[in-house]
Amino acid sequence: MRQMPWEEWWQEAPTDERPSLAERRKAALRFEIACEAVRLFTTQGVTATTGEQIARAVGVSSRTLWRHFPTKESCVLPLLTAGLDFAVAQLRHWPPEMDLLDFFAETRGTGDLPPGTPTILALIRMTSTEPALRAVWLQAHDDALPVLGRLLAERSGDAADDLRVTVHAATLNGALRAAAENFARRYADQPDASYDEFAACLDVALRAASEGLPY
Repeated sequence: MRQMPWEEWWQEAPTDERPSLAERRKAALRFEIACEAVRLFTTQGVTATTGEQIARAVGVSSRTLWRHFPTKESCVLPLLTAGLDFAVAQLRHWPPEMDLLDFFAETRGTGDLPPGTPTILALIRMTSTEPALRAVWLQAHDDALPVLGRLLAERSGDAADDLRVTVHAATLNGALRAAAENFARRYADQPDASYDEFAACLDVALRAASEGLPY
């Protein structure tokens, strides 16, 4: 089974070029695999679910599944990175002259959550009780850290590996994760939760981060 590196799964920057048909099909298949994996994990548990069952539910061979994902738990990665991609895409519209808290306050009520949000939230809730899924969730955020670092470095003019930039990126990354987990818990019974409600969770997380350590 070929181990696909995590970096290949993380979209670091937008592109003006439309993805090829093959790329769109690949992305659609990976997303479908992720959704079926979550459905099976939810209905029968992670331990009882096999990669072969996930492949059969999607209608592909086990060989095809393992070509895209190294483990059954990693099948959910496209859903987790969809939420992170969404957050990074929002940040790319952050005006240079505007404070981050003001930016998110201004975007409340104006955006839409990514497709598959109810499934993403169900998955995030599962990461609190399933260690293997938790590892995928944390790895997704770890892979997001250099992306956020470069975004902040572009704004500040500092090097992406500057310690202050790294700390600020880690702080923002932690706020995004905490907000997503809080949002997933709070809206477990509300599949129609809106971006405005997520932005409210993120606002609280960012304000807590901006206060610094209370020690």
